[in-house]
Amino acid sequence: MDTLSYSPRDAASPCASPHERVTEAPEAQLEILKRGAAQIISEAELLAKLRLGRRLNIKLGVDPTAPDIHLGFTVALQKLRQFQDLGHQAILIIGDFTAMIGDPSGRSKTRPQLTHDQVMSNAKSFQQQAFKILDPTKTCTVFNGQWFEMMTFEEVMRLNGRVTLQQMLQREDFKNRVERGDPVHLHEIQYPIMQGWDSVMVKADVEIGGTDQLFNILVGRDLQREQSQPQQVVFLMPLLEGLDGVNKMSKSLGNYVGVSEPPAEIFGKLMSISDTLMARYYLLLLGEELPNIHPMDAKKQLATRIVERYHGAVASQAALDDFTARFSKHDFADVELPILPVSGLPGDIVSIVVAAYAQSFQTTKSRGDARRLVEQGSVQWKDEKITDPTAKPALQSGDVLKLDKKRAVRIG
Repeated sequence: MDTLSYSPRDAASPCASPHERVTEAPEAQLEILKRGAAQIISEAELLAKLRLGRRLNIKLGVDPTAPDIHLGFTVALQKLRQFQDLGHQAILIIGDFTAMIGDPSGRSKTRPQLTHDQVMSNAKSFQQQAFKILDPTKTCTVFNGQWFEMMTFEEVMRLNGRVTLQQMLQREDFKNRVERGDPVHLHEIQYPIMQGWDSVMVKADVEIGGTDQLFNILVGRDLQREQSQPQQVVFLMPLLEGLDGVNKMSKSLGNYVGVSEPPAEIFGKLMSISDTLMARYYLLLLGEELPNIHPMDAKKQLATRIVERYHGAVASQAALDDFTARFSKHDFADVELPILPVSGLPGDIVSIVVAAYAQSFQTTKSRGDARRLVEQGSVQWKDEKITDPTAKPALQSGDVLKLDKKRAVRIG
């Protein structure tokens, strides 16, 4: 099949850089880079590219469908920064055109379409947050509208001719929707093709994405091959679990930590995670192993560093001091807490905990999660732990009910 052709200005990678050498040993780089990765297709291919000794083009595409991002999204940014620190070229593609479609990966229904103005407004905020992790002076940032808005309809048709409908319908999310009789709109089928073409345009050596991006990144490999380019390595990162430790971090599930949230809120949320989840957060958010110190100290260190990354050292110290003042003492008399109305509360402690999270913190807790909090001694009433999930405390107005390490309510 003939390659698609564009003018020389469009065909050249917008992130072309001098053939600078990377001095770190390829094997040592691979050991660093694969930490925390979910899947690499393939390690052998990546090692071969690292052995070239030149800067590799490392692509991460993002769609600014919202102005704010949460920590789950920063996992890929953190890996891109690792490549950057090793001397490779970080390429951040802002999907101003793909965002108007919305990535259908893992979606059970069509995303609402955004206008270009909405996307560009979100993109400004997104970049400010992304550059809290990436070095902006060493990041090539491009918008995929640079090539898509210049394509003629003939070129769009020729690009679509590279894939078949059968290929697209192999996607699990599309297949499930078709089987349920739910619509799959034609513009959604364009998304993997557009993401793949981004890889061609920037001559990507590696593309980073979450595990839900496997199909899209493989389409990029196919298009690169047909354009007589070396195929990019697929570098998949895990989807970060949210605060509940079960579901992936999501705003719709209420288990997220937004990077633009107030410092005290970020700090408190991170202090609420389990010790098991803490080790995973260290690896995926900081690129480090869990330090061999007391779990509470390790958690405070994690929360402090995350807050410092997005809000600075002063705000981070203030958040630590605030947390210590609020939750390291037993006297809550002078602490302002959310009020939980006593009227209408269920009788058993598990149901009360579920209601408290929902009403006071807009957070969904399953009865199983609430039961675990009770059984592990996190729930306290009148400074005493409640460990019996069948307990029915006689809550009265003015009582303080501590739900976990960061949240407490006052009965009203």
